[in-house]
Amino acid sequence: MTDYDAIVVGSGPNGLAAAIVLAREGLSVLVREAQATIGGGARSAELTLPGFIHDVCSAVHPMAVSSPFFRSLPLASHGLQWIQPPLALAHPFDDAPPAVLDRNFESTAATLDPDGEAYQRLLEPMTRDWETLALEILGPMLHIPSCPLLLARFGLRALRPASSLARSVFRGPRARALFAGLASHSIVALDQPGTSAIGLALAAAGHAEGWPIPRGGSQQITEALASYLRSLGGTIEANAPVDAIESLPPARAVLLDLTPRQMLKIAAKRLPEDYMHSLRRFAYGPGVFKIDWALSGPIPWRNPECDGAGTMHLGGSLEEIEAGEAASWNGEDSVRPFVLLAQPSLFDTTRMPAGRHTAWGYCHVPNGSTLDMTEAIEAQVERFAPGFRDLVLARHTKNTAQLEHANANLVGGDIGGGANSLRQLLIRPTLALDSYRTPVKDLYLCSSSTPPGGGVHGMCGYQAARSALKNTFGR
Repeated sequence: MTDYDAIVVGSGPNGLAAAIVLAREGLSVLVREAQATIGGGARSAELTLPGFIHDVCSAVHPMAVSSPFFRSLPLASHGLQWIQPPLALAHPFDDAPPAVLDRNFESTAATLDPDGEAYQRLLEPMTRDWETLALEILGPMLHIPSCPLLLARFGLRALRPASSLARSVFRGPRARALFAGLASHSIVALDQPGTSAIGLALAAAGHAEGWPIPRGGSQQITEALASYLRSLGGTIEANAPVDAIESLPPARAVLLDLTPRQMLKIAAKRLPEDYMHSLRRFAYGPGVFKIDWALSGPIPWRNPECDGAGTMHLGGSLEEIEAGEAASWNGEDSVRPFVLLAQPSLFDTTRMPAGRHTAWGYCHVPNGSTLDMTEAIEAQVERFAPGFRDLVLARHTKNTAQLEHANANLVGGDIGGGANSLRQLLIRPTLALDSYRTPVKDLYLCSSSTPPGGGVHGMCGYQAARSALKNTFGR
């Protein structure tokens, strides 16, 4: 006898996605969450001052609106509303107008002289077929592609180092810098193979779907998923840590929305030694240092075009971004880091008191670093928005150790569930025909440490649940 058909440990987007897939099949599902608030990397809270709502981790969600699984869910009926800023992204420069990522190719190209046409030639085919391409790149690593030529064209460019692709395709500094910032979301040194993949995917997603924010904060993604799960009969328990899988109620299947390190802690008594050895070899990438600001007004960007962007990339040239990302990848501190900044309150008035604003920013640091990067990050903001510091009412900072304490999956501050090296883009977390199934009968891994990796898209949980349906439940 079992208390549940399936138990999911962890309530991040992947854990909730896995639970929904199983519950839609009529199975009884329990989700256990160690923290007081569900959501993992998709949470919001009053981190600075009362009435100021900040995103605890993820803030901007191009891959959520691109997710084939999320598209299939009635999340709007459960309260989720997307807001599309006029510009997905702006990339300012010291002595020139910003480069922008507008959903319109012509508007984007106009900011990339002399490379507007080259940029459009590179991205337009991927954007035109983005829905099909997203299904391919967000699927399991081993699958029969529905559109092999499209995937091959993407792969030939995606496997290249971002710095190499930028220099070979673009002649001028503006397009090179824009692409370098996009590729830096990989959190890998830009001279490494495979770093172009995330840059190309985020650019194509931006043109096809935009880079939207959820009204009310990222917690609303979680609440919509949880609401839908409960409507299917699923149960969610917060403040319910799991120290060992043996302590769980009886269930036919257990799915872990955990990275390999947490999996080793709670399942060591059941995992075979060779599998545990493979999990121990799984590499974590650089961490992040994050700041949330409560502001007395909007950020005073030198160029007013930046006021229309939900996301800002603050790093100047390709060469400067390259140096900063190489430093964190190689375990070194950067004095001038590449900063990713979101300014949601320009477009969502539910997040702050009237007349006030919020912003969110982070930079990449060596895994486990406890260095305070506040001054370095704010110097980059001030560089492009003189007078920014005068607007700061309060700030809330988290180094890598504090991030991991708040969410055990952020090992050493790694927000991607493991390093996005080429090896781990292809083998995640171990070499297997089914990346989600473990050697232990009816035990599955459904976190961002499985394909397709980090991001709020739920596809890791979706694929793991499909594996469980097939191998445990015979469906």
